[in-house]
Amino acid sequence: MTPRQIVEALDTYIIGQSDAKKSVAIALRNRWRRLNSDESIRDEIVPNNIILIGPTGVGKTEIARRLAKLAKAPFIKVEASKFTEVGYVGRDVESMIRDLTDIAVSMVKSEMQQRVMKKAAEQVEERLLDLLIPPIRKTSRDKKTGFETTDSSFDPESATDDELNHRTREKFREKLRNGDLEDRKVEINVQPSGQNPMMQIFGPGGMEEMGMNLQDMLGSLTKSRSKKRQMKISDARPILLNEETEKLIDHDAANQEAIERVQNSGIVFIDEIDKVAGGTTGDGRSGPDVSRQGVQRDMLPIVEGSNVSTKYGMVKTDHILFIASGAFHTAKPSDLIPELQGRFPIRVEMDSLTEEDFYNILTRPKNALTKQYIAMMKSEGVDLQFSDDAIREIAKVGAEVNAAIENIGARRLHTILSTVLEELQFAIPDDIGSGNITIDKEYVDRQLEKLTRDKDLSHYIL
Repeated sequence: MTPRQIVEALDTYIIGQSDAKKSVAIALRNRWRRLNSDESIRDEIVPNNIILIGPTGVGKTEIARRLAKLAKAPFIKVEASKFTEVGYVGRDVESMIRDLTDIAVSMVKSEMQQRVMKKAAEQVEERLLDLLIPPIRKTSRDKKTGFETTDSSFDPESATDDELNHRTREKFREKLRNGDLEDRKVEINVQPSGQNPMMQIFGPGGMEEMGMNLQDMLGSLTKSRSKKRQMKISDARPILLNEETEKLIDHDAANQEAIERVQNSGIVFIDEIDKVAGGTTGDGRSGPDVSRQGVQRDMLPIVEGSNVSTKYGMVKTDHILFIASGAFHTAKPSDLIPELQGRFPIRVEMDSLTEEDFYNILTRPKNALTKQYIAMMKSEGVDLQFSDDAIREIAKVGAEVNAAIENIGARRLHTILSTVLEELQFAIPDDIGSGNITIDKEYVDRQLEKLTRDKDLSHYIL
């Protein structure tokens, strides 16, 4: 996609923030430009990491999430405040790359499973037929070894039985394909759930990775303890299908492809980076401030480009795109250590949302809140509609409350809409079975009357 096409795609979900959309669109297109540039300089082209600066609820996370979806790239959102520097108990910053690699492996394996799904379905059909109508097998003794061997090939002496068995299997195959045997019970081996022990070790020097390896080792010990269970064919089919797809995909190739994707197209979204800023006040520094600065220093080599050990192999972070964000209410980007600042050359200030933005957010995006509520009510047989003046009133109240109390951006619309529709949602389907319902301005005013009249009350509810 060209930068303009990327921005147009983001516009269908995110209102406003044209500068931020333009910056991330260029960053994404530069991925393609680097991969298609001359090999002699390809590895020298580094990504332009971005810091998005703005209050909560203006679309910072949504922009990064939608960008990754457009690129079909491995994406992870982490909160900088959850990490601690080496030597403190908490999350190691390298774990963000390990988690990103896990996501990429799942993506690649899922794609590979889709590619072999047809063949896997054929093998599942054969396994189900074997359970319903076992094939006739003839046992003989090998002349050279003396061991008994099983032969399921055609034998003239049992031609009648073979033909009968084959004919019966074909009839059952047709019934299977027509769905006539979905309630028939079969006995299959099932891996027991909840047996694998979960373990995670926090600490310095790659202890998290050791925890992962221990978990894999202990998990493999319990994996072989399968149990025989009787279940309907309809329930057994997805279990068998999963087993067959797992057999057909090349796990080593999947891991290698996942690592390549992480290295060339991975996106890490670091939220709340302003929470680890500061800590440079000299003698007045407190312990937590030292820790925050330590997190920045631990983050620096990851963003600069280093090798991170994962259970799938070594991952280079040189060309991973890092998008950081923060409100920067009590801190500013210059409070970050200079080296880390230099690794985020593009800074975009997000715009605060206006009443008109709120109106557009409620009407234009594909996943607009009003459309979500309409879809939910439709599941109850109720055709819910919002009049234009009702949406205008909700947008107006949202902007006023943000200005008067605390600006939490578009998240304010969630609380206001849930308050407006609370009684209606409770009454459906007991009191209101089905039919058409239109939410107008008068209804909105009536539901929000108490809140708008009593500002103290609105402070607690909104």
